[in-house]
Amino acid sequence: MKDSESLKDYRRVRRLAIRSLFEIIEQSSEGTVIVDRDARIVWINERYARRFGLEDPSRAVGQPCEQVIPGSLLRQVASNGQPILLDMMDTAKDPLVVMRLPIHDDGGAVIGAIGFALFDELHALSPLLKRYSSMQQELASTRSQLRARQAKYSFAHFIGTSEASLEVKRRARRSASSDSPVLLLGETGTGKELLAHAVHNTSPRAHKPFISINSAAIPEALLEAEFFGTAPGAFTGADRKGRHGKLHLAEGGTLFLDEIGDMPLPLQSKLLRVLQEKEYEPVGSNQLLKSDVRLIAATSTDLEAAIKRGEFRADLYYRLSVLPITVPPLRERPDDIPALTEAILEDLRSQHELAPAAMSVLAQHAWPGNIRELRNVLERAALLSDDLLLTPGDIRSAIGTLVPVTSPRGSLSPASNDQTYSEARQHFDRELIQAKLAQCAGNVVLAARQLGLGRSTLYKKMAALGIAESQY
Repeated sequence: MKDSESLKDYRRVRRLAIRSLFEIIEQSSEGTVIVDRDARIVWINERYARRFGLEDPSRAVGQPCEQVIPGSLLRQVASNGQPILLDMMDTAKDPLVVMRLPIHDDGGAVIGAIGFALFDELHALSPLLKRYSSMQQELASTRSQLRARQAKYSFAHFIGTSEASLEVKRRARRSASSDSPVLLLGETGTGKELLAHAVHNTSPRAHKPFISINSAAIPEALLEAEFFGTAPGAFTGADRKGRHGKLHLAEGGTLFLDEIGDMPLPLQSKLLRVLQEKEYEPVGSNQLLKSDVRLIAATSTDLEAAIKRGEFRADLYYRLSVLPITVPPLRERPDDIPALTEAILEDLRSQHELAPAAMSVLAQHAWPGNIRELRNVLERAALLSDDLLLTPGDIRSAIGTLVPVTSPRGSLSPASNDQTYSEARQHFDRELIQAKLAQCAGNVVLAARQLGLGRSTLYKKMAALGIAESQY
């Protein structure tokens, strides 16, 4: 008996709740309409009827809902029984936020549908829309950052089939399977950064971030903060919320340190700790953070000579050079020039081709700026030539605007026969740089650009060769 009374009471509460819910929504909404299974209007409240130009709601009864409410989807709901919980409906006045629900009989069959116009002004949803917009912006920003932190190159981008190039790729591929540090050695413009990307993309960390930092491009005072990050308010002008460094951004992935030979000694000792202890402290913090990054370093500096000069730590060098890979300059792999030329012209979307004699001119050039200089020469020649077939003259003209054949001191003098390769190379570099500086009236920035070198690289070469800027 009590169970029967309880059941009746439950049903009564449910019935009252349904009626109460309908009354609350109907009174608070901008309009309510009910249709039968054929989508003919059974009932519409006055507020909704007036919105569609009907002063008397009873005139809408029996009419197809679309005749009274253009764009209505109640017929769809009454047909398939699937609710449309939140939607936008355009009207002659303002857009409406609407909800459409099916109506079932006691047996569960769909007998009609009911629609509520919840809001007539979108500002009623402004908190939700603002949050949605904010989430969309954050998502777009995150995607952009992820794209920026992904390696862009594979081994297919390192063009060359010469023995020297194949050996570089072989050693680099082998290094990809290990987590040991990799040290890429070679002149500027030889493709060291490209190889770093390729090693990361072939490694087990390929799906993780690839972060690069150029030690020569960042002022020494800011390099430590850029590398390790900063604690909140670590120094005057620092971000109050703190700032993540490149080590944090590279967590789980690869950190590429370009021009590591330019890294200040104090920072070198901290980097050594990261390699040995796998931990670091942000600037201005006493908190030790764990680090899981694979380190790839590159430099155009002779690190062994830098160690002798006291400019680079020997212990860091030995820790980095577990897997040293020397990337040969272009002049030592002339057999790769035809393939590189074809790839560069294709990348430039150029339709130009080189005459065989023009290719010979390229093969005879010393290429102090390496592949970067080759690209510069080809792009310049293609822009200046009126014909699609580049001649030896076109190539000589393009090279001549970058590297002088003679200088005010006369032709570049040949090295003596009793010199070693290293001595002969230094002799050539000294003569070439002096000639270019003389041509540029001592403007190091202009000379570096025309030589296809970075400014910091040219300054380092000048210091190593004993060339003073003041003499020009």
